[in-house]
Amino acid sequence: MAFTLRSVKVPPNSASLEEARHRVFDFFRAACRSLPTVMEIYNLHDVATVSQLRSTVASEIRKNSHVTNPKVIDMLLFKAMEELGNIAEHAKQRHHIIGQYVVGRQGLVQDVGTKDQGISNFLKNFYNTNY
Repeated sequence: MAFTLRSVKVPPNSASLEEARHRVFDFFRAACRSLPTVMEIYNLHDVATVSQLRSTVASEIRKNSHVTNPKVIDMLLFKAMEELGNIAEHAKQRHHIIGQYVVGRQGLVQDVGTKDQGISNFLKNFYNTNY
């Protein structure tokens, strides 16, 4: 799979916003097609499903849905293709993939209800803002 992803190149500039939008959709399709291979490479079957990773890829793309400049979209698309190429070529380790795409930006979900019973409100606010 890594060899097929190497052949995909981003042209220098999109002529219009619509063309850049179609390139993003093509990238999303390519990323979704590579997810089963990524699951095999990094042995992620015990921590995530293909649909969870697909929704993570979709949310990463949606984070930049407000961008309307085709040159900026092309730059973001190039970075995304580079990231997907690095993942497919096994340039990252398993814990990198789990930390970035399985656990996500919000971190591990922890049960803090039982631990914080004897802590003051000041410390609760301090812990919430610094972690």
